[in-house]
Amino acid sequence: MKWLGALLILFASVWLGAEQSKKLSDRPKQIRFIRSALQTLEAEIVYGLTPLHESARKLSERLPPPVSELFALFSELLTSTELDASEAWKQSLAKIWPRTALMESERAILLEFGETVGKHDRLTEQKQILVTLKHLERQEEEACEKQKKYGKMMRSLSLMGGLLIVLLLF
Repeated sequence: MKWLGALLILFASVWLGAEQSKKLSDRPKQIRFIRSALQTLEAEIVYGLTPLHESARKLSERLPPPVSELFALFSELLTSTELDASEAWKQSLAKIWPRTALMESERAILLEFGETVGKHDRLTEQKQILVTLKHLERQEEEACEKQKKYGKMMRSLSLMGGLLIVLLLF
């Protein structure tokens, strides 16, 4: 019975470490997808003259979750409610945020972007998107560094922590 408990403790600790490591590796991917989406949104707004809700809907079809969910919900709120674009963006972001691996710094950048989306002319929108892209680029670089630095360490420490608990209990 002790061995079963020891195996369960080890399994749980390794699983926790793998989840934390996965979250670290998902963060740069999600930032990259958001950057790609914003670049596409810029092109559609500036050159394609596509309405915002239609651009967001198209983006939601091309992206993986949870980023696709952000744009799908944003498009839905724009078409089905009387909300303006910034409020729809805030609500969309708030709803999908728990399912992302992003940090508060990315949330602040995306909320800042949401304050300006749909309120200005095309040239100003383009400038705001470019500023947001620059900020997200820095965040992506930081996320990649953290993932390289701490990814393996999380898995190793979780295994060692599980072993330590098992040794202390025996």
